[in-house]
Amino acid sequence: MNSNEPLAFRMRPKTLEEYVGQEHVIGKDKILYRTIKADRLSSIILFGPPGCGKTSLARVISETTKYKFYKINAVTSGVAEIKKVIEETKNFMLNPTGKSILFIDEIHRFNKLQQDALLPFVENGTVILIGATTENPYFEVNKALISRSMVIKLNPLTEEDIYKVLKNALERKDGLGEYSIKIEDETLKKIAAISNGDVRTALNGLEVATLTTPIAEDGYIHLTDEVIKNSIQNRKAIFDKNGEEHYDNISAFIKSMRGSDPDAAVFYLARAINGGEDPLFLARRIVICASEDVGMANPNALVVANSAMQAIHMIGMPEARILLSEAAVYVATSKKSNASYLAINKALEDVQNKDTGEIPMHIRNAPVAKMKELGYSEGYLYPHDFPGHYVEQQYLPDKMLGTKYYDFDEN
Repeated sequence: MNSNEPLAFRMRPKTLEEYVGQEHVIGKDKILYRTIKADRLSSIILFGPPGCGKTSLARVISETTKYKFYKINAVTSGVAEIKKVIEETKNFMLNPTGKSILFIDEIHRFNKLQQDALLPFVENGTVILIGATTENPYFEVNKALISRSMVIKLNPLTEEDIYKVLKNALERKDGLGEYSIKIEDETLKKIAAISNGDVRTALNGLEVATLTTPIAEDGYIHLTDEVIKNSIQNRKAIFDKNGEEHYDNISAFIKSMRGSDPDAAVFYLARAINGGEDPLFLARRIVICASEDVGMANPNALVVANSAMQAIHMIGMPEARILLSEAAVYVATSKKSNASYLAINKALEDVQNKDTGEIPMHIRNAPVAKMKELGYSEGYLYPHDFPGHYVEQQYLPDKMLGTKYYDFDEN
């Protein structure tokens, strides 16, 4: 085997039969499987987390297609490389089919100009585009390219899928089959669990463990739980604080607090903290939730949330995690009412779209004596002069009389 190539690279599948996982898109009855087998592929954009098999799927296509296959990386390539591919594709001497497949890894890193350079050739069929990205293509890729491509979401591999790949790596000669390794199935399953759906992380960890563990007296390399733990370290978190995962996680965090589930709220809070989210950003979300979703059902929630945010300013991490947890749990376990939130929305809609009339004269301000002669403040009843500090009088304009904004319930 080529020792310069990482195990994860050597273990990439060459055929659809060797490909593990993603049955929802490349199962034998699925359209992608059929189009690859028939070599009738149209442009596709693959998106999913790192290590889920995007590049491996492109490699399978490269091994099965009759068309010339090109691969470029959006980080290191530009318009010049795209033009070169187009020129070679159109050159009948170099490419009699007049068509090619272009795989662009990390396509989201192409700017608008670079993506626009591809568009006419994807549209006329000169190039079959395969784009791979860890970002949501609907946010990052040119809409014109999206409309001409089939967008396929790849999921993190299951622990069972990764276990199969690891077993295969231990047996294949181009994997680790040349080594005398002893490892329990339960230990392999722990590697699969720690990798969190990223097969590359799992294979890299297994390779590091193998290459850094001395051969024992019995002639075997013994890969124990402890060895694996020191080779992979912490469970890999699928989280990108600048990508789609950021928005998905914060949405789940807020909805868990709104839904009165403190366990889920703390779980998504932990994911955010572990992923490197700004604690003040998280604190602001809790403050908003305390106001929007708890509201008048427990006004003290806003006090707690705001106090936590102010305290985080002073102490920072790692202690800020305690304040965030306390505030999130308090908001999640409070009774809920969005009556104030709905009230201001309805009022704003009326103010922006209706003729709401004039402010009644008796509740207008009259800082100058002459204004009272014009009717300003005349007839105003001061509530504190009445029993219970309350007196009935008109506050809404004539045109808005009877309008109900704050519609409270038992909470």
